[in-house]
Amino acid sequence: MTETRPDATLRSLSHAEAEAALDGLAEVLVDAVEHGASVNFLAGFRHDEAVAFWRGQLQAIAEGKRALIVAETGGRVVGTVVVTHAHQPNQPHRADVGKMLVHSSMRRRGLGRRLLAAAEAEALASGRTLLVLDTETDSAGHRLYAACGWIEVGTIPGFALSTTGEPSGATIFYKRIGND
Repeated sequence: MTETRPDATLRSLSHAEAEAALDGLAEVLVDAVEHGASVNFLAGFRHDEAVAFWRGQLQAIAEGKRALIVAETGGRVVGTVVVTHAHQPNQPHRADVGKMLVHSSMRRRGLGRRLLAAAEAEALASGRTLLVLDTETDSAGHRLYAACGWIEVGTIPGFALSTTGEPSGATIFYKRIGND
C-alpha cells in the first residue's frame, strides 16, 4: 500500500524497512509525547526509549501479525499508525488500531484522517472487518475518530496517566468496515 500526495506519502513498512526507519519512528513518538499525546509514555520520554519501543514491534511486523503504516515527507517519517491483528482463534475478523501519531509540524493538514483511512484499508485487505481502539477522552484523537465514523462505546475514568502523570479517562471506539 502506497499513497502519494504533495504533503506526504503513506506506505506500509516491511520488517526491514521498519528497522531502517527506527530513528524516524522514534522521533515522531517522542514528539507526540512532548506535545501531550497520551500514548503509553510520560513526559521526559527519551529517543532511546522510543527506539526500544519500536524495535519491540518488529517481530510482529515480520510475522504479519502487525502492520505499520507511515507518512513520510522528504524522506522523513512524520506520522504513524499500527494495525495489530487479534490473535485469539475466535477473533480472526478483528484488529486493534494504535500509535496513531502525527508529528506536531504536520498537524491540522488532514494527515491523521489519511493515516486512519490507510489503517482501515490495510485491515480490510487482511480480512479484518472490526476495528477497535482507545484514546484519551476529549483529546484531538477522540475528536478525529468520532468525525471519521467510529462508534464511541464508553469512557473508563482514570484509565491511564496523562504525560504529566495525572489520571485521565480513555474512550473506547469501534468501527465495522467492509461488508461485515
